[in-house]
Amino acid sequence: MEGLSSLSKIQSALAKHDPKITLSEIVDHYLERIDQNSDLNAFVEVFADEARAEALHIQQKINSGTAGRLAGMVIGIKDNICYKDHHVSACSRILENYISPFSATVVERLLAEDAIIIGRLNCDEFAMGASNESSFYGPVKNYADKTKVSGGSSGGAAVAVQAGLCLAALGTDTGGSVRQPASFCGVVGLKPTYGRVSRHGIISYASSFDQVGPITNCVEDASILLEIIAGSDQYDSTASSKAVPHINLAEQPDSKKKIAYLSEALHSEGLDPEVKQEFEKSIEALRSAGHTLEPVSFDLLEYVVPTYYILTMAEASSNLARYDGVHYGYRSKRAIDLESTYKTSRSEGFGPEVKRRIVLGTFVLSAGYYDAYYAKAQRVRRMIRDKTNEILKQYDFILLPTAPTPAFTIGEGSDDPVVNYLADIFTVQASLAGIPAISVPAGRTKAGLPVGMQLLGKRFEEAELLKFSQNFIKLLDPV
Repeated sequence: MEGLSSLSKIQSALAKHDPKITLSEIVDHYLERIDQNSDLNAFVEVFADEARAEALHIQQKINSGTAGRLAGMVIGIKDNICYKDHHVSACSRILENYISPFSATVVERLLAEDAIIIGRLNCDEFAMGASNESSFYGPVKNYADKTKVSGGSSGGAAVAVQAGLCLAALGTDTGGSVRQPASFCGVVGLKPTYGRVSRHGIISYASSFDQVGPITNCVEDASILLEIIAGSDQYDSTASSKAVPHINLAEQPDSKKKIAYLSEALHSEGLDPEVKQEFEKSIEALRSAGHTLEPVSFDLLEYVVPTYYILTMAEASSNLARYDGVHYGYRSKRAIDLESTYKTSRSEGFGPEVKRRIVLGTFVLSAGYYDAYYAKAQRVRRMIRDKTNEILKQYDFILLPTAPTPAFTIGEGSDDPVVNYLADIFTVQASLAGIPAISVPAGRTKAGLPVGMQLLGKRFEEAELLKFSQNFIKLLDPV
């Protein structure tokens, strides 16, 4: 299946009715790849028999000309996205053996267009992490170097696409959980505007931040996936009713763009020298193509990580209160009454990182500290959003590295959670502002590790962001 790295190429091959290239052959290819690369730990469950049966059914629809827009796409879903009659655990012991009674809206929309869901993908527990090391099922290894992390929290999704275990994947992005692993793995990761995609059926981490986004090999596939999963939803009042435009990447505007890059990011002490070099190359490549690149000051950059973590931990402490060992999920064998059921089930069911965030979130919401931490963080969030939107009134996009470093070694940040938290320094700005952002491959380090660059766009203007990203990738890699 060499060369079939995009949906359009797969659909073109299937349209030729070559008996050597059928949807069943494609599914078997991916299943073989998954088996060969099981040590990557990208999948926590593979729906092999189901995928094979769907391949036969959809192939008939392709032959009769009645197939949906995603016919030919084999996709994995992060293990915090509900799929009816399938296990979903958010990679936590506390949801071990839980079977979802319904499907997330995004899953229903994928299936309606004849995508084949091949399995559920490993992630940080409850999507809390930047390295995919907090998963109950163990860490995911980076295909470029198996001693390195995949990034998180959608690490399994990024590695599955990177290693060719499926064509595309759906992840969730709370503070960079689609974009940062996409950067570490050298693939495309899109975080839509908050509210563009329904969160119905997504296991919540921080409800005012969580957003579903695609991870793909190319901008073209990210565009069609966004078109299909986006839009209003009666089950999610935060889903926007704004019309979802058709994204035609072939329609490229003639005008040159005005792009800001953050001075504080370029001169950040924590920016890896090789990432900085790729950042500078990106700036020069865009300038050489006739675009205007200007430095702007974002003096709130040092506040984005603490603001983000105060708010998300507070929301996590509230959202995760429902996992109590009573209604469903893990219940401790040491429980003897109601109080001990709560205490032992939650203590044993949650991992260290999740417990850390619940405790800190409860603290910032507690009497005497609410105003000092949570309320203040909400005010700073508004300042970050307003400052970001002010920049985007003068510029078309904001350019940033996706992450300050390439993928780091597995276990490197295990003793100091701040190391992982700081990996989000360039991604949380878009999350706090609620705007769309995309990470695209932008080169490799001397050690062969991928580096990603990030573009931030205006609210609900994903179409413009994706069109420009398509050209940006061509500038970075003209071959």
